[in-house]
Amino acid sequence: MAQYPGLADLRRRAKKRLPLFVWEFLDSGTGAEKTRNRNRTALDARLLMPSILHGEFAPDLSVDLFGQTLPLPFGIAPVGMSGLIWPDAERHLARAAASADIPYTLSTVASQTPEDVAPAMGQHGWFQMYPPRDPDIRTDMLNRARAAGFKVLVLTVDVPVASRRERQVRSGLTTPPKLTPRLLAQVACRPAWALGMAQQGMPRMRMIDSYAGDLKGLPSTSHAGYMLRTSPDWDYLRWLRDAWDGPMVVKGVMRAEDAKTLEDEGMDAIWISNHAGRQFDAAPATIDVVEDIRAATKLPVIVDGGIEGGLDMLRAIALGADFVMMGRAWHYALAALGAQGPGHLTAILKADLESNMGQLGARRLADVRSRLCQPG
Repeated sequence: MAQYPGLADLRRRAKKRLPLFVWEFLDSGTGAEKTRNRNRTALDARLLMPSILHGEFAPDLSVDLFGQTLPLPFGIAPVGMSGLIWPDAERHLARAAASADIPYTLSTVASQTPEDVAPAMGQHGWFQMYPPRDPDIRTDMLNRARAAGFKVLVLTVDVPVASRRERQVRSGLTTPPKLTPRLLAQVACRPAWALGMAQQGMPRMRMIDSYAGDLKGLPSTSHAGYMLRTSPDWDYLRWLRDAWDGPMVVKGVMRAEDAKTLEDEGMDAIWISNHAGRQFDAAPATIDVVEDIRAATKLPVIVDGGIEGGLDMLRAIALGADFVMMGRAWHYALAALGAQGPGHLTAILKADLESNMGQLGARRLADVRSRLCQPG
């Protein structure tokens, strides 16, 4: 594994092993990808001041979240149709999360159901919900997630309508995937992916299929999930809060005033996200709103968006985040190295955190907040 010391190495290898249409599905943003690029640029602009003469120490990377102590300050964010990116991706990721004792978040539009993933999942299973319009479907989804052992409900609120992901459209991808001659030519050049798919079968949104029936040939930015789900409002949020008896997180928050209202409505954490630049191309970088949201709420603050390593995590924590999520990165690792990839990425991220905390003289994650270089 020494030839893949960083996420950039895994990303390069992943690109070589995936058919083009799969790569575009994983790697693309929306529009001209300005938001995606903005996430990276804004992170790079946050500087931390190194500190000297702290002696030898082993940094404490643990965090407290929802009444539990986690050994690491990061987890696996939901990615729809993970199984298209790599065969059996959801179960591979669930096993890796269980091994590292970190959260794994299963998407409503995953290629595996909660029941499929449950045997591989550890004690930190989170279920991400795209909000179904029908209250009976809502209730059934919640019951299934609960029965499968998922402890945390994540409501995604930043996808009120389908986005326009032009790179995916240009690639010829449809959802569910339909292997046209053009796509088959791409598959033929990627034997490891092709063999895995031959063994597993082409992925579908199995949880959605159980409600939506057999819908075929939808364009790449519109799928069966859109036939079922709605754009939620505050009343919808209250309904879910009453129906779910565990921690509830709202994902896709970008405004401080919304964070305060969510706290008042009984949420258990705020998840700052611009959907990794995949929804709206004029959104601020997530790192740019962390301080304001941190000041507006006492709830735990989770953040994603452009995070590429331990140093980026420390930047987010320095600004007030309590926990960090990554989505694409885990799939780069899977595509690069198969089942061993997520564990290798965990080791990379842990080593990066420890190295940078040593440079900062930060024994605990909370110490990083005093190392932030203020602009100007």
